[in-house]
Amino acid sequence: MIGNFTLDQLRVLTTIADTGSFSAAGRRLGRAQSAISQAVATLEDVQGVVLFDRSGFRPVLTDVGRVLVAQARSVLASAARFEAMAASTREGIEAELAVAIDPLVPTAAFIDSLHALRAAFPFLPVSFSTEGLGGAERRLRRGDAALAFCILLPGVPDDVAALPLLGIDLVPVVSPAHPLAALDRVTAGDLDEHIQLVLSDPAAPDGPSYGIIGTRAWRFVDLARRLDFLLAGLGWCRMPEHLVAPHLADGRLVALTIENDPARASGPLMIYAAHMRNRALGRAGAWLLRELQARLG
Repeated sequence: MIGNFTLDQLRVLTTIADTGSFSAAGRRLGRAQSAISQAVATLEDVQGVVLFDRSGFRPVLTDVGRVLVAQARSVLASAARFEAMAASTREGIEAELAVAIDPLVPTAAFIDSLHALRAAFPFLPVSFSTEGLGGAERRLRRGDAALAFCILLPGVPDDVAALPLLGIDLVPVVSPAHPLAALDRVTAGDLDEHIQLVLSDPAAPDGPSYGIIGTRAWRFVDLARRLDFLLAGLGWCRMPEHLVAPHLADGRLVALTIENDPARASGPLMIYAAHMRNRALGRAGAWLLRELQARLG
């Protein structure tokens, strides 16, 4: 019972609308026509409306009947989702999966895996957020996300379980109109004379950084805005190779060769799948993690 009506009455109403008659609805639902008529009469009486015009050979929905049939379908769909989510929870599937992702993480594989997750767990509510640098880890710690795909600088904290997923190369690049583009090789001294466009954690701008050379830095929390400034020739920076490859190919950016580059010596920047050690992943989160490993492996 929901208020003054039942889900069964709504099911009868929508079945009549689908089949075109009380008798056909009775056959589909396995009930006598008299039971169907009684269910509709009770619903009309309790709600104080007339759902069907019965003056002709077949019942015809009234104007209010057509509106309420649409509402009934919505209520029945919500009830089905309610039951499916309850069943999923009984099977060990989390009630909701919240995922956070850092800006440097490549998105193509994650989009494919999220499509696969939706197919495998169609009734699972999934929330997805893109964060500024460091934001995904903060969401983990606050309990706002169960799973994060992120970089962890300067290293993996003891209370975080982190699985290495893939390494990304950060390429030093600059606009061809920038003075650095004219140099075959650049030194730390050359770079110190120019602005470096740095991706920064908005909550901790002086926190751990990667690959900063020199003292002149403009800090960004938005990867796309930093790219705009880079293409405009306002500085140089290190960008994920997969993001700048099209711009390198069409000549809008050029790669820099930096002598004794400390970032090059340290290798690719690692992307982790992370969760808090004291909060184990549910079935869907663990499934998503395995799916991503397989896709990226």
